[in-house]
Amino acid sequence: MTILLGVSSLVATFIGLGCGLVGIASGLTITYLVFSKKIGKTKSQATKILEEAYAQAKTAKKEAILEAKEELHKLRSDFDKEVKDRRTEIQRSEDRILQREDFIEKKELSLDKKQEQIDIVKEKLQQREEEIEKLKEDENKILESMRQELEKVSRMTKEEAKQALISSMVDEAKIDAAKSVKEIEENARNEGNKRAQEIVANVIQKCATDMVSELTVTTVPLPNDELKGRIIGREGRNIRALESATGVDLIVDDTPETITVSCFDPIRREVARVALEKLILDGRIHPTRIEELVSKAQKDIDQKIKEAGENAANDAGIFNLHPELIKVLGRLKYRTSYGQNCLKHSLETSYIAGLLAAELGADEKVARRGGLLHDIGKALDHEIEGTHVQIGVDLAKKYKESPAVIHCIEAHHFNVEFQSVEAVLVQVADAISSSRPGARRETIEAYVKRLEKLEEIANSFKGVDKSYAVQAGREIRIIVKPEEISDDMAVFMAKDIAKKIENEMEYPGQIKVNVIRESRFTETAK
Repeated sequence: MTILLGVSSLVATFIGLGCGLVGIASGLTITYLVFSKKIGKTKSQATKILEEAYAQAKTAKKEAILEAKEELHKLRSDFDKEVKDRRTEIQRSEDRILQREDFIEKKELSLDKKQEQIDIVKEKLQQREEEIEKLKEDENKILESMRQELEKVSRMTKEEAKQALISSMVDEAKIDAAKSVKEIEENARNEGNKRAQEIVANVIQKCATDMVSELTVTTVPLPNDELKGRIIGREGRNIRALESATGVDLIVDDTPETITVSCFDPIRREVARVALEKLILDGRIHPTRIEELVSKAQKDIDQKIKEAGENAANDAGIFNLHPELIKVLGRLKYRTSYGQNCLKHSLETSYIAGLLAAELGADEKVARRGGLLHDIGKALDHEIEGTHVQIGVDLAKKYKESPAVIHCIEAHHFNVEFQSVEAVLVQVADAISSSRPGARRETIEAYVKRLEKLEEIANSFKGVDKSYAVQAGREIRIIVKPEEISDDMAVFMAKDIAKKIENEMEYPGQIKVNVIRESRFTETAK
């Protein structure tokens, strides 16, 4: 019985455990089904989100591709345009090079012809020298014959006969020598003058520039005299502010509707003029506004200086100047020398030197560059101590100019000896540009002194009757006494006077010396 009860309780226990396990399994199954449903719903939502994201990414990708294609098309168009412009520029450069080659070929042909002409002249001169040598030999033979004859007739010693012969023939020998020298020099001078006139005439004909005269003062017109008081300001504060900002002197006097700007520095004077004109137009005249307009005028003038330098370099055919040299060169636009604008003078010198170099077969580029930069020191001679030649040489060395160009700058006023043909041509071009009529203005006192000095030198020679300085001191005409000076001796007098003028005077260009001998014979019929 007891055993049956134990078995029954064991069975009951197992049955209970089985029911518990079944319950747990059912709970787990229900929980799995619930979670499976939630997971399915979550997966569906995730799939939908991924599909939407993929669609948006696809749309963004298409838009990015379209933008990239448009940008590529724009870049390709710009590139094609730039390539086309470059090709056009290269074609123009090639055309210019071809034109320059044709020009050079023509110049070479012209130089060959001129060389042939020079060879012919040399041959003629050689023949003339041979004739002179032959005449000298004949003269020696005659002298020897006369010496022997004199010894026989006079029965004098050799030394005595020699002295007698010398004293009797010295005048005749001088006359013959003077005639020969005169004839040779006249022929050579005619040929040389003709050739030089052709070259210089061609150069000047190709070079035509106008000159602008300026002073160290500038006048600014006013609409009315009432503005003078506003420009002066209360207790002079406006005019003091303007003078302090620009570094010039403003002269307000009784001259109607005019203010005078005075300053030795042409750049400051121009800045003050521009600022003053802007103030007059603006109407608001007070120290703050003055400083603003002066600063703006300074920037405008700096820009004009840079443009002037670039234009001058381009006009002279020079395209690799240092930027700082271009700025300094542009300052010459506001610098004058004896009333001649220095920038225009430098350009004219560059043209003439280049043309002369082309005619003579020298280095045209060096001549043009040296001519353009020969007076560049004048742009800074108000700020730096020293001559404009030394300042120009220092600038050229600082910005790595070639030794040939530097030599052209330092030799154009004979400060050093010439070492190249180009330096001589720059000096000649400088003299042509500065000394031609109307190029420069000089004071009446200096002009009169130069004329008086010329006449004084001429009158210091024995046998001179009268002398006249004509053609603005570029020629002196000397009338000699015919009973004291012969035609042949007048040749030597002209040379001596010219040499003395060269040693004792400083003058631009050349001075022509004309010695005139005139004989008059008068008789009265009764």
